[in-house]
Formats: sequence, structure tokens, C-alpha cells
Amino acid sequence: MAIIKSAKKRNRQNIIRRARTKVLRTQIRNAVKGVIAAEENGEGGQDALRKAHSLLAKAASKGTIHRNTASRKASRLARRLQKSVSPSS
Repeated sequence: MAIIKSAKKRNRQNIIRRARTKVLRTQIRNAVKGVIAAEENGEGGQDALRKAHSLLAKAASKGTIHRNTASRKASRLARRLQKSVSPSS
């Protein structure tokens, strides 16, 4: 347990930040699953993809995930959805 006042404050801040990060990461995972489910069900999935892109960009801008990670995930989702919409022979 922290004794110094600044360490106690740091612990309080970490608890709040951890909760905020957990919420955002969960939202990202659910959005990605939504895009994949829409793609597998044959639905368009454009709305789900738009929401996932938005959440990924928000997480990257806030520093929750690295910007390259967000970009990579968004790119892979878009590519996967595009492949299912217009399959090449």
C-alpha cells in the first residue's frame, strides 16, 4: 500500500484509467466481432465497419492502443469485408 501522498494519487488515477481503457478495449473487440459476424451472415456490414473504424481511431488518438495497431486492424477488417462483398474468381 502506498504511503506517500503522490503515490496514493497515482494509484487512484491508475484505477480510473484502467477502467476507461478496459471499456474502450471491450468496445473495440465487440465492434470487430460485429463486423466479422455481419460478413459471415452475408449482410453488408458497412455500418458495423464504420463503427469499428471510429472506435479504433478514437482508441488510437487517446493512446489506448498504438496507432499502427489501429490502422492494421481497420485495414484487415475492410479488406476482409471487401473480399466477401465482391469475391474474385
